[in-house]
Amino acid sequence: MKEMPTKYQPNAVEEGRYQQWLDLDVFAPSEDSDATPYSIVIPPPNVTGKLHLGHAWDVSLQDMIIRQKRMQSYDTLWLPGMDHAGIATQSKVEERLRSQGISRHDLGREKFLEKTWEWKEEYAKIIREQWAKMGISVDYSRERFTLDEGLSKAVRKVFVSLYEKGLIYRGEYIINWDPVQQTALSDIEVVYQDDPGAFYHVNYPLADGSGHLQLATTRPETMLGDTAVAVHPDDDRYQHLIGKTLILPLVNREIPIVGDTYVDREFGTGVVKITPAHDPNDFEVGNRHDLPRINVMTDDGYMNAQAGEKYEGLTIKEARKAVVEDLKQGDYLVEIEEMVHSVGHSERSGAVVEPRLSTQWFVKMQPLAEAAIKNQQTDERVDFYPARFEKTFLDWMENVHDWVISRQLWWGHQIPAWYHNETGEVYVGMKSPEDSENWTQDPDVLDTWFSSALWPFSTMGWPDTDSEDFKRYFPTDTLVTGYDIIFFWVSRMIFQSLEFTEQKPFKNVLIHGLIRDSQGRKMSKSLGNGIDPMDVIDEYGVDALRWFLANGSSPGQDVRYSEEKMAAAWNFINKIWNASRFVLMNVDGMTIDDLTIGNDLTLADRWIVSRLQSTIASVTRLFEKFEFGEAGRELYHFIWDDYCDWYIEMTKETLQDETADNQTTRSILIYVLDQFLRLLHPIMPFVTEEIWQNIKGSQESIVIAAYPTVQTIYQDEESEQAMMKLIDIIRAVRNIRSEANASLSKAIDIYIKVNDEYDVEMLEANRQYIERFGHPDSLSISMNPDAPEQVSSQTLSFATVMMPLEGLIKVEDEIKRLENEVVKLQKEVERVTKKLKNENFVNKAPEAVVEEERKKGHSYQTQLDAVKDQIEQLQKML
Repeated sequence: MKEMPTKYQPNAVEEGRYQQWLDLDVFAPSEDSDATPYSIVIPPPNVTGKLHLGHAWDVSLQDMIIRQKRMQSYDTLWLPGMDHAGIATQSKVEERLRSQGISRHDLGREKFLEKTWEWKEEYAKIIREQWAKMGISVDYSRERFTLDEGLSKAVRKVFVSLYEKGLIYRGEYIINWDPVQQTALSDIEVVYQDDPGAFYHVNYPLADGSGHLQLATTRPETMLGDTAVAVHPDDDRYQHLIGKTLILPLVNREIPIVGDTYVDREFGTGVVKITPAHDPNDFEVGNRHDLPRINVMTDDGYMNAQAGEKYEGLTIKEARKAVVEDLKQGDYLVEIEEMVHSVGHSERSGAVVEPRLSTQWFVKMQPLAEAAIKNQQTDERVDFYPARFEKTFLDWMENVHDWVISRQLWWGHQIPAWYHNETGEVYVGMKSPEDSENWTQDPDVLDTWFSSALWPFSTMGWPDTDSEDFKRYFPTDTLVTGYDIIFFWVSRMIFQSLEFTEQKPFKNVLIHGLIRDSQGRKMSKSLGNGIDPMDVIDEYGVDALRWFLANGSSPGQDVRYSEEKMAAAWNFINKIWNASRFVLMNVDGMTIDDLTIGNDLTLADRWIVSRLQSTIASVTRLFEKFEFGEAGRELYHFIWDDYCDWYIEMTKETLQDETADNQTTRSILIYVLDQFLRLLHPIMPFVTEEIWQNIKGSQESIVIAAYPTVQTIYQDEESEQAMMKLIDIIRAVRNIRSEANASLSKAIDIYIKVNDEYDVEMLEANRQYIERFGHPDSLSISMNPDAPEQVSSQTLSFATVMMPLEGLIKVEDEIKRLENEVVKLQKEVERVTKKLKNENFVNKAPEAVVEEERKKGHSYQTQLDAVKDQIEQLQKML
């Protein structure tokens, strides 16, 4: 047996252990054909930098699930991997190059991609090191990357297939444009924030000189691309003007007035400028009225030649200022109405997003969304935990727009489309055309989420449906992810999997929240409140971090990081450490191979092994429901309260008695320690392995030890109830002593008045515990003990504990304390009485629940009567 230090030292416990697990190859699937497969694919972290606390939470939950399933003899596969994260990674690499005075254009595409692959390798190594520090039990032999050869083949297959089905198309459309990254963005890559702005009220003169129409815009620079003004066709104010023309200020272009129901006649003047190349709604209006599209901006956010010679080359901000000034000079500007409005910004670059006309590739979403929605109405549905997040998923699918999938980047899956250099013909295929010198491949790459959407099945070998992993481990069992990417990722995996495998990608989706700081704020660089999980591990140990993350909140809820809770987690582990150390010092090298638990069990023995069975049942049930916080609380109370504070204390006299046969006591200490270490292992892998190695006997590692199951032979409800009564008696004695400031070293007579003979016999049989923990001068247990008149007491549901007041407490003080107890008990009696008078409750609640309330009411009333009787007796003494 390895000697344990007197204090839990996480760094010493964790050092080298992960490598030992890898050397033993305990994370690989068992590939036992008789075992039930259970698989998880890791949500691939972006190779953009180090992992944060949110990643730590995510992988901790997955590791808890897979470790438990492995111990339950499932054939488990937890597949790791990383995401190339197109725009995010390219931004980081370009930032590094800029610091060296280099741009990607200086390098060219091929050299730039070489630099990006170098970045990927650098950060993939860091991520693996962090995974190791977190202790995650993934099978590294199956690690994947979204740009590896197999996944690239899957991406091309999906693109070509969707294109051939008419579900991928190329067309002009208003897209979200990032002028800094010079790429298209999907709607969910745009974040909105309140920015100061203004409504610019402008007069557009009628071409016939008969007047003008007034309208307002927040983007006056875009008026240079106006091709119409719209009014509602039923607006009496303007019906007579429909079909006439206006002169576009500053440009002097004649543009029509059109009638369109898109216009809200109640908003502003009921007149709207139409700029089809720079607004998605205007684009649709333009299509209905066959309006030209005039794009007045360059890719990098400058005004182009179509904006006019005066404005060409200006930035958007400069152009806005110049246009407004010219509108003033031309007497077109009526007023500037300052306000704050919601403005879209690029999630990655922070640039203001410009809606602009662009030729892009799109996925036609309606048929794919309909299939995903329909699937949720079948037995093959994906189950969401918590269930409320299914509505989030369905709402998005029901209101989804076509997905813009092309990105003007270099890092990513280059679109498998080629254009003929002479004819412009488009070819889409798995590989380039045979006469490739006459064709040019589309330079754009696919949206990162296009490849991520295929992750659950592409990592299993698809499109090779004969792949052994695909046949055995797909669909996967559980996906663990945050609620913030249900739209980005979860939804897309579901519809792509249904489309290409005709199966759901996973059976369950466990949704967790976000990690916030102690004040409830989102962690961010700007606030400077980010927490590096590696720093937390260095201070408290990874098991403490995992315990905190497992118990921090209920499913779907955010969790607040707290130094106090981290310290409490370390303290709990230290309690386990010290208890284990005590046990190991007192069992003479006994291991789980040496256990001999006979029939000569004390009440404490029968109680602790029965409580263990209850805990096994509860923890197993709660893990199945992904309620890890509740499971953690069950474990905490069993380990800290039942095992450490009560059972170990109750065994100390036996263990110290050299003449006693304590083989059974030592066996139970080891048996319970072994079982709760196994229950704890999925949450705290390192410390449980460290302690378990001292009692493992012939077994190799707790990682592959059998998960505890309920042993009905040890279930003993009667002993559990009896022990709880004994503990209540000891607590009552301690409470009376505490209220009287009487130290435990002072021997005091104790009288226990018991309500029935059964409990008298039980307490008498176990009086040694009351004597040890209550330190009485004398102990009397009966239904009518010969107690003095003046006593301090505490009434329980089954007994009253009394201690003489003489030398202990003042009678007046005791009466006051008991009167406060009467108030509390009366409130409980009134609450239960009111509940039982409620016909709704009595008629609709399960009979067992109603009966439980009746029992509570009877117990409260019994205690109330006993306390009132004590007050009456004490008052006679005054």
